[in-house]
Amino acid sequence: MSKITSIKGRILFNSRGSKTIEVDIESDGKFLGRVCAPSGASVGKYEAVSFPNEKPEESLKILQENSQKFIGLESSDLKGVHDILKSLDESPNYSKIGGALAFAVTIASMESASKALEQPLFQTLSSESSFKFPFPLGNILGGGAHAGPGTPDIQEILICATGSKTIEESIETNLSVHKELRRVLEKEDPNFTNGRGDEGGWAPKLENQKALEVSAKACENLGFTLGKEVSLGVDFASSTQWNEEKQKYLYDRAGFENSTGEQIDFAADIIEKYKLIYAEDAVHEEAFEDMSELTTKFPQVLITGDDLTVTNKGILSKAIDSKSCNAAILKVNQAGSLFDALEFADEANQNNVKLITSHRSGESTDSQISHIGLATKSKMLKVGVVGGERVAKLNELLRLSEHDLIRGMAEI
Repeated sequence: MSKITSIKGRILFNSRGSKTIEVDIESDGKFLGRVCAPSGASVGKYEAVSFPNEKPEESLKILQENSQKFIGLESSDLKGVHDILKSLDESPNYSKIGGALAFAVTIASMESASKALEQPLFQTLSSESSFKFPFPLGNILGGGAHAGPGTPDIQEILICATGSKTIEESIETNLSVHKELRRVLEKEDPNFTNGRGDEGGWAPKLENQKALEVSAKACENLGFTLGKEVSLGVDFASSTQWNEEKQKYLYDRAGFENSTGEQIDFAADIIEKYKLIYAEDAVHEEAFEDMSELTTKFPQVLITGDDLTVTNKGILSKAIDSKSCNAAILKVNQAGSLFDALEFADEANQNNVKLITSHRSGESTDSQISHIGLATKSKMLKVGVVGGERVAKLNELLRLSEHDLIRGMAEI
């Protein structure tokens, strides 16, 4: 097996222009794994800390001071790499070394191993003999923490080509809806500037219901029926609205407040009216019982935890016990290391919680999460629709469609 012969890092910038860390790991002096860590804007309370004191330079210094500890380790020994990282940081959230460093080191090591084994990364990460493509899920209209003032409180309205039979058709359909939505928005507002949020979704000056209406109209204009050829999804990101002191959801941009019961009804009405396939974080990150109510009411909809479960195996176990969700977001950097994230994925798969592997709003042009989505049997891959850092993941799926181990689309 190949052994790590060098490890080094550098400071780069993500898609929001913020500093981040990139790590190179070389095995046998020639097999390079290179990974640049992403970062989120809507960050769960319990997810891994990206950098100590919010400074990527501190993570880089820690890597430089401890690089020799990784030399000689087999690059495919994911647990061994993870254990070295944990020996440097015993905290539960990587607050000492930074979850971004754990992310970059562990994925770079596995990418190096996959090159040494002359196989794609998804194959190195899994013992399965066949794979299915996750459906691309993309933000077509953005608000909340991913867009500016005047945009909807709802953070993301998403498109998924649920009727598509191939990955090519699925990607093309998502792109066509995104383009048509621009035309609809321009008719609604001749002064619309074609502004976009962090993840490529249009960022118009609209209230929540109107944003949903125009998104549905774009689908219908193309001859699609919601719930058949295409389906909408919504990331409510409700923790950003939750006011602990008032015990209410404050929709400042729309000008209303929801009690706990009203918030459940608010989400349920949107799920029903727009035939959603996907509803993420419809209540705040500690509202396990409220999420359970929605999961029971909509068993055919992916009632998805993100801030609720933060790619944390222990928290996911709590959600499973309380039947809080039937789907969960997998973001490796929420967990910290790839080892942590794959343990989370195993827990989800063993308990029939469907996985959605996801990007972050601050992304790089890396495409390893396309492989991680395949390896973890994810039903969807949430990576946006447009923007170089988003399209990089979609283009990697197209390249992988040439691989004979991948057959067809996942069953949602």
